[in-house]
Amino acid sequence: MNTTIEKEIFDIIGDNHQMTSVETPLRSDAFDRSDAQKMEVIEHHFEIIMKELGLDLTDDSLQGTPHRVAKMFVQEIFSGLNPANKPKISVFDNSYQYDKMLVEANISFNSTCEHHFLPIVGKAHIGYVSSGKVIGLSKLNRIVDYYAKRPQVQERMIMQIFMELKTVLETDNVIVVMEATHLCVSSRGIKDESSYTSTLQYGGVFNQKEFRDDFYKMIHKE
Repeated sequence: MNTTIEKEIFDIIGDNHQMTSVETPLRSDAFDRSDAQKMEVIEHHFEIIMKELGLDLTDDSLQGTPHRVAKMFVQEIFSGLNPANKPKISVFDNSYQYDKMLVEANISFNSTCEHHFLPIVGKAHIGYVSSGKVIGLSKLNRIVDYYAKRPQVQERMIMQIFMELKTVLETDNVIVVMEATHLCVSSRGIKDESSYTSTLQYGGVFNQKEFRDDFYKMIHKE
């Protein structure tokens, strides 16, 4: 049983959107159960939550909700937890010798705050300079989507995407910007509906200001 002090600490961590590591916290037995088994357990417990809230699950509109939520959690919005769902990423030799910056801007993503399980909605912008390898453009979107589909903290999410891109492209010449609205800020707590959160991660040639400036110009074209 958590003490009052422990619960206060939990609230502080949540309100400050703290993370504990770059890796998503997972138990060693996280994938011992099948998706179907997980959905069955989640459905049961979500039904209990709904009943505790006083909802009438005999109503036609509500009686299927525990099943729908369980399916959504496992197969959709948290599917990025399972490494089996990691997108197959193919890279190719830069045979045409393109040696300038490539930018994929305005990649939409939907994630979930791990502190309150409320949506994080935003855009990601990715740039890289090839060191010999190139990646299909749609694969950049798929990498963002994969890491977004799990309980997240924005700082962790951008670092996971950044490190994945460095690994698959075999270069440090990568830059990622993420801009997002957090419903745990806009719909609860301070209830600020106008603010958004920006994060930035870069390496290699993007340590040079002129490269970063060129990247910013490209993503902010109107």
